[in-house]
Amino acid sequence: MKWYVLYTKPKWEKRAADQLIKVGINCYCPMITKLQQRSDRKIKATVPLFNHYIFVQLADKDRNNVFLSPGVVRYLFWLGVHAVVKDKEIQTIKEWLNTSDAAADISVMQYQIGQKIKLDSGPFCEQNAIVKDITKTHFVLILESIGYVLKVKHK
Repeated sequence: MKWYVLYTKPKWEKRAADQLIKVGINCYCPMITKLQQRSDRKIKATVPLFNHYIFVQLADKDRNNVFLSPGVVRYLFWLGVHAVVKDKEIQTIKEWLNTSDAAADISVMQYQIGQKIKLDSGPFCEQNAIVKDITKTHFVLILESIGYVLKVKHK
C-alpha cells in the first residue's frame, strides 16, 4: 500500500488523523513540541510538523474513504498525480522526531540555489532535495518526492 498526502482544514491535522484511525485507515500526523508565545506567557505546545498535511496509507480502491473525516479537504497532487511518499521517507521522519537533537548538522556552503542534491548526513540522509535558499542562519530545501519545503537551521 502507498502513503498519500492529504490536505486538511486549518488546525484539523490531529483531529482528522484521529478520525481516520477510528475508521481503520493507517494515518500518520508527525507532531513536534514548540514554544509558543501567548499574550501573557510562553507555553510548550504540541503542533503538527507539516501544517495542513497528514499522511495516509491505503489501497488505491479505498482512497475515497478519507473523506469520512470532515477535516480532510483533498489529496495533494504532484506533477498531476496523487503525491506518493515512500515508506523510507515516513520512517526517516519518525526516526528524526525520536532523536533528542532534531537539528540537522549539514553544511550547504558549497551548494548553489536551484541545485539538485542528495543529502549525505543528518536525519534526511539519502533524500533528494533542491536547494531553494541559503541564508546566514538557515537553508531551505525542497524535498523532491513530496514537494515540501524544509527550513533547517545550520551551524
